[in-house]
Amino acid sequence: MTGSRRRTARLCVTNAKGGTGKTTVAINIAGALNARGHDVLFVDMDPLGNATEGLGYLEEYFAEPPSLFDALTDAGNRGVVDDVLVEHPEMDVLPASIDLQDAERELTIADLMAGLAAGDGDPWELAPHALQITPEAVSGGHAKDQLARALDALDRAYDYVVVDSPPYFGELMDASIFATGNIVVPALTESASQGGIELLFDRVDALGRETSTTIRVIGAVANRVEATNEDAKMLTWLREAFKGTPVWQVRKRVVLQEAFAEGVSVFRYSAGSDATRWFETIADDLDGRFGLEAPR
Repeated sequence: MTGSRRRTARLCVTNAKGGTGKTTVAINIAGALNARGHDVLFVDMDPLGNATEGLGYLEEYFAEPPSLFDALTDAGNRGVVDDVLVEHPEMDVLPASIDLQDAERELTIADLMAGLAAGDGDPWELAPHALQITPEAVSGGHAKDQLARALDALDRAYDYVVVDSPPYFGELMDASIFATGNIVVPALTESASQGGIELLFDRVDALGRETSTTIRVIGAVANRVEATNEDAKMLTWLREAFKGTPVWQVRKRVVLQEAFAEGVSVFRYSAGSDATRWFETIADDLDGRFGLEAPR
């Protein structure tokens, strides 16, 4: 999906609580944007590669370097993002790889290097402890921008970049959020979701202060909604917690699991189903928020 250089909207689908259906939501948001005619890049930042495997790229997950890991951690090798891209029928995919499991440590060292440099220390003292990150990869007082730098190195232009973050707090989640500046939060409509969302808000606020960056909460996806009292109470809580932003509802439907098992979004698996309508609403709101018009 190539084209002339254009404005790109970036968003990160994130929640540190596992089991929210985050990856399924991310894939179907990307599918909805594609169905509207947008060129979409999907980035899998989860070292376990659930989206990568689900979209049919298990071989790429276990492939020899270079990989997304190299684009993140090698300042002289950012351009490998173009080499490791794969084409899916609905979107381009920047797949996760098994060596991405080393990225958390590498990005932690990068952040420490940035701190030493900002404090007149010698960041090269940490280089022997890294696999390939060096002070050349960092500037300023932090190193949260490694994914942003990799995405900036892309030769291809996209309308949207959708990043699926890991389901835990850490450097990879920070890099995912920083690179996009916009987050969409999937959540189950159960009371156990509240604590994780509050912690996520705290982390986003801290990241914004640390990097002097504005991070926007675009909305929440109330996922796998059912007609129970607990669901109703949680929807009320979500609307209050995300006051001023949309809370989109996605009902519990087997078709979403079936589409994931087939390696596609519900738009390719079951066009016209009620599930497509829910994600069409999300895509329409995203276009409005980012000021983009659907090509079709």
